[in-house]
Parts: sequence; structure tokens; C-alpha cells
Amino acid sequence: MTIIVTGGAGFIGSNFIFHMLKKYPGYRIVCLDKLTYAGNLSTLKGVMDNPNFRFVKLDICDREGVYKLFEEEHPDIVVNFAAESHVDRSIEDPSIFLQTNIIGTSVLMDACRKYGIKRYHQVSTDEVYGDLPLDRPDLFFTEETPLHTSSPYSSSKASADLLVLAYHRTYGLPVTISRCSNNYGPYHFPEKLIPLMIINALADKLLPVYGTGENVRDWLYVEDHCKAIDLIIHKGREGEVYNVGGHNEMRNIDIVKLICKQLDKPESLITFVADRKGHDMRYAIDPTKIHNELGWLPETKFADGIKKTIQWYLDNKDWWQEIISGDYQNYYKRMYGDRK
Repeated sequence: MTIIVTGGAGFIGSNFIFHMLKKYPGYRIVCLDKLTYAGNLSTLKGVMDNPNFRFVKLDICDREGVYKLFEEEHPDIVVNFAAESHVDRSIEDPSIFLQTNIIGTSVLMDACRKYGIKRYHQVSTDEVYGDLPLDRPDLFFTEETPLHTSSPYSSSKASADLLVLAYHRTYGLPVTISRCSNNYGPYHFPEKLIPLMIINALADKLLPVYGTGENVRDWLYVEDHCKAIDLIIHKGREGEVYNVGGHNEMRNIDIVKLICKQLDKPESLITFVADRKGHDMRYAIDPTKIHNELGWLPETKFADGIKKTIQWYLDNKDWWQEIISGDYQNYYKRMYGDRK
């Protein structure tokens, strides 16, 4: 079995590669990544020498390059993690999100049609559903919830989802889609809430929280997410969408306070900043479908997962300090600059 994993040098993609190589030592995993600001090749250094792993620096929008890779590898499965994903960046410059998240997805599926594939899996987000009111804790996103996007990022992901389903209906492409809640865990890029708060707190810097911090997110430990995708690509029904949620709803402010407590830092570091434009209030996923069909349930309680995550950042300071300094972007050049 050969699996192409796009965006595999990013947070969730790299964790998925680690999971797959460990669980299926006979599988060949090919990582395709453009190595944008969020892609870090040093994250993959532990598997770079694995004979069943290959890294290819490539943009999913590069049709010629993608087709060449498919000709070389003849993949059985493609799992597409590659995406511009930070909402704030999408507000500043929507165009790159449309290019990567929509056009890039179409290029990958065209390659799947041309060269044949057993399964194309699109990794999406619960943000395509918009948000839920804080005063209705009984409401959850299901796979039937209408798409109602709030940002250029979520709009681009919803567009890609619709395109994937259209390729299934029009061309018979064997596809699946997963829509996950907020992930956290090892190798999470430092601009995101949890790693940003951990790193700032360790440096006794201010902890910036949007608005009043009342926004609620459903947090999913990244390892649990990887297990869900593993199940979907092997056993999920073609043409189906599966919601993957953590059953761990938390207010942003409570997460920040918990991090302060775990690191023995004063809550006086918390500072409230102007809210994000169009900031969604609450996300909450109902994962009944994936549980009933595939037997998946989140295994990691937030109280345990956040402790493991904090400890990982304490134990791996070199990894995130290199990112903060910007030097991580030179890693590829140092590793491959002289190679032809």
C-alpha cells in the first residue's frame, strides 16, 4: 500500500505520518509538502531515514509536478492535509487560501482520476458549518448541518468539500471527507492558541486573548484525529462525510487559565485584545456517525491531553525556539541545498 500524504510537514499531517508508519510498517508513505511558513521539515527528521518514507517538496497546485509524482509512485490512497489554515491570515489575504485550498484540491483529484486511486480523502474542518450560539449547549454540528462559513478560510474549505463531492458524483471518484474540531498536541505551530499561550507563558510574556475569551471550541487530541482518519480511509463508505469531534468543549479563557495553572504562571499575564473579525462563538461536533459506522470515539480527555501537550513543549524547546527565530525555514536548505 502506497499513501501520498499532502501537507505532511505540518501539524496534523506529520502526526498522521508517525501514526501510519508505526501501525503499518509495510506501507509506503510519500509526503508531499510545499514547506510554507507552517511546514517544518525538521518535524519529520525522525522518519526521514525510514526506507518506507519519501519526502517531496512540491506545491499541490503544481499540476505537472503532481502528475509526475503519481507516475512515479502509483499511490493507492491520497490523504490531503495540505491547506492554508489560519483564519487571521485568510482575513489579511484571502487569495492564497483560494489557490491552495480549492485549486490545489482539484489538481490532486484530477491526478487521482488520471492515474487511478482506491481512495481520496479530504481533511476538512468543522468551521465550514459556521458557529453555534453560546446559549444553546444542546446544539451540535452533524453531517447534515448546512454549510454556513464565516471567514475566507472556512469558505475555501467548504468550496473544496463541495468540489470533492462533485468529483464523486460526476466522475465516480472514490472519496471521503472528515470534518474535525480544533486539534492540539505535539508539533502544533506556535501561532495557534494553545502553543502560543504555552510559549508566551514560559517566557513570562503577555497572553493575548481575543475579546473576552468566551468563545468555545471542541478540542480534539491530534492522535485521536489520526486514528479516525486511519479508520475512514480503510473502512469508511465512499462519498461520505464524517464529523470527528473531541467531546471536549472549552472556553478560550479557561484554556489559558489552565495553562497558567499548569506552568505556575500568574493569570495577570492574560490581556484581552480586539476581537477577530467575524469571530465564531462556539463549535461543537456530534461524532455519532463515525462512532456507529466505524467504532471510533475520542480516547483522550482534555485534562490529560493538555498535560501531555504542555510537557511536550517543555521537552522540545529546540523545535519551537527554531520556529520563533525563523531559522526552521532554513532547515530544508541546510538538508538539501547542495543536493541535485
